[in-house]
Amino acid sequence: MAASVFSSPLYSGLFPTGEVGRLWSDSAEVRAMLVVEGALAKVQGAQGIIPEISAAFVHRSSLEVQIDPAGLAEATGTNGVSVPALVAAFRTAMEAPEHAQYAHWGATSQDIIDTALMLRLRQTLAVMEDRLRALLARLGSEARTHADLPIAARTYGQHATVTSWGAVLAQWGNPLLDAVERLEAVRAGALWVSLSGAAGTASALGPDAPATRAALAEALRLSDPGRSWHTDRGPILRITDWMADVVATLGGMGHSLIGLAGSDTAEVTLGGAGGSSTMPQKQNPVGPTVLVACQNQTAGLRTNLQMAAAHHYQRDGAAWFTEWMVLPQIALTTASAIETAVQVMDSAAPVPGQMAAHAAGQGFVHAEALSFALTAHMTRPEAQSETKRLVATAVETGDTLEAVARTAYPDLPSDVFEPSAQMGHAPDDARCFADRVAQL
Repeated sequence: MAASVFSSPLYSGLFPTGEVGRLWSDSAEVRAMLVVEGALAKVQGAQGIIPEISAAFVHRSSLEVQIDPAGLAEATGTNGVSVPALVAAFRTAMEAPEHAQYAHWGATSQDIIDTALMLRLRQTLAVMEDRLRALLARLGSEARTHADLPIAARTYGQHATVTSWGAVLAQWGNPLLDAVERLEAVRAGALWVSLSGAAGTASALGPDAPATRAALAEALRLSDPGRSWHTDRGPILRITDWMADVVATLGGMGHSLIGLAGSDTAEVTLGGAGGSSTMPQKQNPVGPTVLVACQNQTAGLRTNLQMAAAHHYQRDGAAWFTEWMVLPQIALTTASAIETAVQVMDSAAPVPGQMAAHAAGQGFVHAEALSFALTAHMTRPEAQSETKRLVATAVETGDTLEAVARTAYPDLPSDVFEPSAQMGHAPDDARCFADRVAQL
């Protein structure tokens, strides 16, 4: 088994990450850290903290210099962080010691790593938003098309009452739409710049360190938290909570689609369903299964990240290292879930005949409607008991619930056993969701 399914040549097709995958590589991390170092120098030059000519040289070099991450590995293993080796390699590559000495002026490793992380998380969220919008467009279109298509709703895995396929799609889509609408607030409250120095006091950053931090935030288009957040991992948790919410919704979608596409149900078809190595009849719901697996993975990782958010004293290596191991996996798992959901819904299609057949059956999905119709003849508790008796009779005789009920109560309303009349506001829910998507 590969160390990571997301970068594995063997498994990457099963767990696709799209454009997000390239953002979680060593090269992407090094490039982001160099961007931060260059922006810091430019800001400090403008403030007169370091010579402006040196600042310009460092900034230009940060955009041009190429540093091999593999060349930093040994020193990173010794130092516990990559920045000392990166700064050393950067200064060497500039070939201008008189200017290079001003790189990384007053900052600490965590300032550079955390700020670079936020740059990559910003790009990650942008890609995720774009792919969620594509998924929502598909869900919205299908919800509108199938707003009135009856399907048996399931509660506790059993047939309950009648809903519509469009309403089922809206059930999956509304939380995703909420997530997209909430994303701007997540960005504003979590994509923070970090510039606080070794112990969070900014003691080596000069007399006006807050102004430097604010200017760096502006240069990188990040938010200035107005303080140190070395040990406050709230921003990381807020971003990953957003991701986990998305994955939970997609995991629920996966669970439902596994059941709806199963051979015993077959109410939904999935294009590109997987085959078995030995059973020719199998059409495995691979995509929905990936969605459930991503939810399982995220649940465990989220627990680990919560543990890693408790830092000791003013800096905590163990907690920080744990975050490095867990956070990229959450980002990639979320990206994989979104990408897989897009692929699944692009090919998923309802099977109206099967839906109608299961919604009809012996008519038990109409038992609730029957119990209310019977209140014209008796009290509500009596109607419920009578409906249970009629259901038991239908089970025993093999007749439909409608046949049994109409034999006993010939004057029942004509629409009690009509699926289209028993969907409540499900069609309206589907259209309301589609309208929300259209306004996104």
